[in-house]
Amino acid sequence: MIRVIIIDDEPLARSIVKEYLMAYPDMQVLAECNDGFAGVKAIQEHKPDLIFLDIQMPKINGFEMLELLEQKPSVIFTTAFDEYALKAFEQHAVDYLLKPYSEERFEQAIKKWMAQNPQKQMQVQVEALLNAPVPKHHDEQHRIVVKDGSQIVILPVSEVTHIEAYDDYVKIFNAKTFFLKKRTMAYYEDLLNPSQFVRVHRSFILNLEQLTRIEPTDKTNYMAILKNGTRIPLSRSGHAKLKGMLR
Repeated sequence: MIRVIIIDDEPLARSIVKEYLMAYPDMQVLAECNDGFAGVKAIQEHKPDLIFLDIQMPKINGFEMLELLEQKPSVIFTTAFDEYALKAFEQHAVDYLLKPYSEERFEQAIKKWMAQNPQKQMQVQVEALLNAPVPKHHDEQHRIVVKDGSQIVILPVSEVTHIEAYDDYVKIFNAKTFFLKKRTMAYYEDLLNPSQFVRVHRSFILNLEQLTRIEPTDKTNYMAILKNGTRIPLSRSGHAKLKGMLR
Protein backbone atom coordinates (compact mmCIF):
# COMPACT_ATOMS: atom_id res chain seq x y z
CA MET A 1 0.00 0.00 0.00
CA ILE A 2 1.29 3.49 -0.94
CA ARG A 3 0.72 5.98 1.87
CA VAL A 4 -0.42 9.45 0.77
CA ILE A 5 -0.96 12.80 2.49
CA ILE A 6 -2.70 15.79 0.86
CA ILE A 7 -1.69 19.28 2.04
CA ASP A 8 -3.69 22.17 0.59
CA ASP A 9 -5.65 25.00 2.18
CA GLU A 10 -8.44 24.71 -0.41
CA PRO A 11 -11.03 22.00 0.41
CA LEU A 12 -12.03 21.74 -3.26
CA ALA A 13 -8.42 21.14 -4.31
CA ARG A 14 -8.06 18.37 -1.70
CA SER A 15 -11.29 16.74 -2.85
CA ILE A 16 -10.10 16.72 -6.48
CA VAL A 17 -6.89 14.91 -5.52
CA LYS A 18 -8.92 12.36 -3.53
CA GLU A 19 -11.32 11.87 -6.43
CA TYR A 20 -8.49 11.28 -8.91
CA LEU A 21 -6.77 8.90 -6.48
CA MET A 22 -9.82 6.63 -6.52
CA ALA A 23 -8.40 5.22 -9.77
CA TYR A 24 -5.40 3.92 -7.77
CA PRO A 25 -6.64 1.38 -5.18
CA ASP A 26 -3.08 0.77 -3.92
CA MET A 27 -2.87 4.40 -2.76
CA GLN A 28 -4.29 5.18 0.69
CA VAL A 29 -4.88 8.76 1.87
CA LEU A 30 -3.74 8.83 5.51
CA ALA A 31 -4.36 12.50 6.21
CA GLU A 32 -5.61 15.79 4.77
CA CYS A 33 -4.05 19.03 6.03
CA ASN A 34 -5.10 22.61 5.37
CA ASP A 35 -1.81 24.28 6.34
CA GLY A 36 1.91 23.62 6.65
CA PHE A 37 1.91 23.30 10.44
CA ALA A 38 -0.54 20.42 10.26
CA GLY A 39 1.41 19.05 7.30
CA VAL A 40 4.66 18.79 9.27
CA LYS A 41 2.88 17.00 12.12
CA ALA A 42 1.10 14.56 9.79
CA ILE A 43 4.29 13.72 7.88
CA GLN A 44 6.20 13.06 11.09
CA GLU A 45 3.36 10.86 12.37
CA HIS A 46 2.50 8.86 9.25
CA LYS A 47 5.81 8.89 7.27
CA PRO A 48 4.04 8.90 3.89
CA ASP A 49 5.46 7.59 0.63
CA LEU A 50 4.04 10.53 -1.32
CA ILE A 51 2.54 13.94 -0.56
CA PHE A 52 0.53 16.29 -2.72
CA LEU A 53 1.63 19.74 -1.58
CA ASP A 54 0.22 23.16 -2.36
CA ILE A 55 2.84 25.91 -2.36
CA GLN A 56 0.79 29.02 -1.69
CA MET A 57 -0.81 28.48 1.71
CA PRO A 58 -1.45 30.68 4.76
CA LYS A 59 0.79 30.58 7.86
CA ILE A 60 3.74 28.93 6.11
CA ASN A 61 3.99 28.04 2.42
CA GLY A 62 4.87 24.67 0.93
CA PHE A 63 8.57 25.43 0.51
CA GLU A 64 8.88 26.61 4.11
CA MET A 65 7.11 23.46 5.30
CA LEU A 66 9.53 21.20 3.42
CA GLU A 67 12.52 23.07 4.89
CA LEU A 68 11.43 21.97 8.35
CA LEU A 69 11.66 18.26 7.49
CA GLU A 70 14.94 16.39 7.93
CA GLN A 71 13.75 13.54 5.71
CA LYS A 72 11.69 14.94 2.86
CA PRO A 73 9.03 12.66 1.37
CA SER A 74 8.36 12.27 -2.34
CA VAL A 75 6.40 15.30 -3.49
CA ILE A 76 4.05 16.20 -6.30
CA PHE A 77 3.49 19.95 -6.04
CA THR A 78 0.12 21.53 -6.79
CA THR A 79 0.61 25.15 -7.69
CA ALA A 80 -0.58 28.26 -9.44
CA PHE A 81 2.99 29.52 -9.97
CA ASP A 82 3.86 31.36 -13.15
CA GLU A 83 5.83 30.02 -16.12
CA TYR A 84 9.21 31.31 -14.90
CA ALA A 85 8.91 29.49 -11.58
CA LEU A 86 7.76 26.29 -13.26
CA LYS A 87 11.02 26.13 -15.24
CA ALA A 88 12.83 25.57 -11.94
CA PHE A 89 10.57 22.60 -11.19
CA GLU A 90 11.30 21.13 -14.61
CA GLN A 91 15.04 21.74 -14.28
CA HIS A 92 15.16 19.71 -11.06
CA ALA A 93 12.82 16.98 -12.37
CA VAL A 94 10.29 17.66 -9.62
CA ASP A 95 6.78 17.16 -10.90
CA TYR A 96 3.98 19.63 -10.39
CA LEU A 97 0.31 19.99 -11.21
CA LEU A 98 -0.55 23.46 -12.46
CA LYS A 99 -4.00 24.41 -11.19
CA PRO A 100 -6.52 23.75 -12.63
CA TYR A 101 -5.33 20.37 -13.91
CA SER A 102 -7.11 17.50 -15.63
CA GLU A 103 -7.33 13.86 -14.62
CA GLU A 104 -5.07 13.03 -17.57
CA ARG A 105 -2.37 15.38 -16.28
CA PHE A 106 -2.77 13.88 -12.81
CA GLU A 107 -2.24 10.42 -14.28
CA GLN A 108 0.98 11.60 -15.98
CA ALA A 109 2.33 12.86 -12.65
CA ILE A 110 1.53 9.56 -10.92
CA LYS A 111 3.20 7.54 -13.69
CA LYS A 112 6.29 9.75 -13.56
CA TRP A 113 6.54 9.33 -9.80
CA MET A 114 6.14 5.56 -10.00
CA ALA A 115 8.87 5.35 -12.66
CA GLN A 116 11.40 7.11 -10.41
CA ASN A 117 13.40 5.85 -7.46
CA PRO A 118 10.86 7.51 -5.19
CA GLN A 119 12.84 8.10 -2.00
CA LYS A 120 16.55 8.77 -2.57
CA GLN A 121 16.21 10.43 -5.96
CA MET A 122 13.30 12.62 -4.90
CA GLN A 123 15.15 13.72 -1.74
CA VAL A 124 18.03 15.03 -3.86
CA GLN A 125 15.70 16.71 -6.34
CA VAL A 126 13.65 18.49 -3.67
CA GLU A 127 16.79 19.68 -1.83
CA ALA A 128 18.12 21.12 -5.10
CA LEU A 129 14.82 22.85 -5.80
CA LEU A 130 14.69 24.42 -2.33
CA ASN A 131 18.13 25.97 -2.88
CA ALA A 132 17.34 27.11 -6.43
CA PRO A 133 16.58 30.79 -7.22
CA VAL A 134 12.85 30.12 -7.50
CA PRO A 135 10.80 33.32 -7.15
CA LYS A 136 10.02 33.53 -3.45
CA HIS A 137 6.76 34.29 -1.75
CA HIS A 138 6.73 37.90 -0.52
CA ASP A 139 6.57 36.77 3.13
CA GLU A 140 9.84 34.82 2.83
CA GLN A 141 11.75 38.09 2.46
CA HIS A 142 10.47 39.24 5.84
CA ARG A 143 10.54 36.05 7.91
CA ILE A 144 12.45 32.81 8.32
CA VAL A 145 10.60 29.69 9.46
CA VAL A 146 12.72 27.54 11.80
CA LYS A 147 12.30 24.67 14.24
CA ASP A 148 13.12 24.92 17.94
CA GLY A 149 12.85 21.35 19.17
CA SER A 150 9.31 20.29 18.30
CA GLN A 151 8.12 23.89 17.98
CA ILE A 152 7.86 25.85 14.72
CA VAL A 153 9.10 29.44 15.08
CA ILE A 154 8.49 32.27 12.63
CA LEU A 155 11.50 34.56 13.01
CA PRO A 156 11.18 38.12 11.61
CA VAL A 157 14.30 38.95 9.59
CA SER A 158 14.54 42.24 11.50
CA GLU A 159 15.51 40.15 14.56
CA VAL A 160 18.28 38.26 12.74
CA THR A 161 21.70 39.56 13.82
CA HIS A 162 23.79 37.43 11.45
CA ILE A 163 23.97 34.14 9.57
CA GLU A 164 26.91 31.75 9.69
CA ALA A 165 27.80 28.82 7.42
CA TYR A 166 27.84 25.47 9.24
CA ASP A 167 28.70 22.46 7.06
CA ASP A 168 25.55 21.66 5.05
CA TYR A 169 23.50 24.01 7.24
CA VAL A 170 23.48 27.63 8.26
CA LYS A 171 23.16 29.04 11.78
CA ILE A 172 20.62 31.86 11.96
CA PHE A 173 21.28 34.05 15.01
CA ASN A 174 19.07 36.44 16.89
CA ALA A 175 20.06 38.33 20.05
CA LYS A 176 19.53 35.29 22.30
CA THR A 177 20.24 32.08 20.40
CA PHE A 178 20.60 30.49 16.98
CA PHE A 179 18.62 28.09 14.82
CA LEU A 180 19.94 25.53 12.33
CA LYS A 181 18.55 25.52 8.83
CA LYS A 182 19.48 23.26 5.93
CA ARG A 183 20.06 26.07 3.44
CA THR A 184 23.04 27.63 1.69
CA MET A 185 24.64 31.01 2.29
CA ALA A 186 24.02 31.84 -1.37
CA TYR A 187 20.30 31.23 -0.84
CA TYR A 188 20.05 33.85 1.90
CA GLU A 189 22.36 36.24 0.10
CA ASP A 190 19.89 36.11 -2.80
CA LEU A 191 16.73 36.17 -0.65
CA LEU A 192 17.39 38.90 1.93
CA ASN A 193 17.32 42.65 1.31
CA PRO A 194 20.88 43.53 0.11
CA SER A 195 20.67 47.01 1.62
CA GLN A 196 20.22 45.43 5.08
CA PHE A 197 22.02 42.06 4.91
CA VAL A 198 25.60 41.99 3.65
CA ARG A 199 27.81 38.99 2.99
CA VAL A 200 31.08 40.10 4.54
CA HIS A 201 32.89 36.74 4.49
CA ARG A 202 32.34 33.41 2.76
CA SER A 203 30.98 32.14 6.09
CA PHE A 204 29.08 35.21 7.37
CA ILE A 205 26.17 37.48 6.46
CA LEU A 206 25.46 40.32 8.89
CA ASN A 207 22.53 42.63 9.52
CA LEU A 208 23.75 46.20 9.05
CA GLU A 209 21.28 47.41 11.67
CA GLN A 210 23.17 45.31 14.26
CA LEU A 211 26.61 46.72 13.40
CA THR A 212 28.25 49.07 15.92
CA ARG A 213 31.80 49.40 14.61
CA ILE A 214 34.65 47.88 12.60
CA GLU A 215 37.93 47.13 14.38
CA PRO A 216 41.32 46.23 12.88
CA THR A 217 42.90 43.03 14.16
CA ASP A 218 46.21 43.70 12.39
CA LYS A 219 47.44 45.71 9.41
CA THR A 220 45.25 43.95 6.86
CA ASN A 221 42.41 42.22 8.77
CA TYR A 222 39.25 43.60 10.35
CA MET A 223 36.36 42.50 12.57
CA ALA A 224 32.76 43.70 12.57
CA ILE A 225 31.41 44.20 16.10
CA LEU A 226 27.66 43.76 16.58
CA LYS A 227 25.44 45.31 19.26
CA ASN A 228 25.46 42.12 21.32
CA GLY A 229 29.26 41.95 21.23
CA THR A 230 29.54 39.27 18.53
CA ARG A 231 32.75 39.60 16.52
CA ILE A 232 32.53 38.69 12.83
CA PRO A 233 35.65 38.41 10.62
CA LEU A 234 35.66 40.42 7.42
CA SER A 235 37.24 39.21 4.21
CA ARG A 236 39.07 41.82 2.14
CA SER A 237 36.19 42.06 -0.32
CA GLY A 238 33.68 42.01 2.56
CA HIS A 239 35.49 44.86 4.30
CA ALA A 240 35.55 46.90 1.09
CA LYS A 241 31.84 46.21 0.47
CA LEU A 242 30.92 47.17 4.03
CA LYS A 243 32.94 50.40 3.91
CA GLY A 244 31.28 51.32 0.64
CA MET A 245 27.81 50.78 2.06
CA LEU A 246 28.54 52.69 5.25
CA ARG A 247 29.63 55.71 3.27
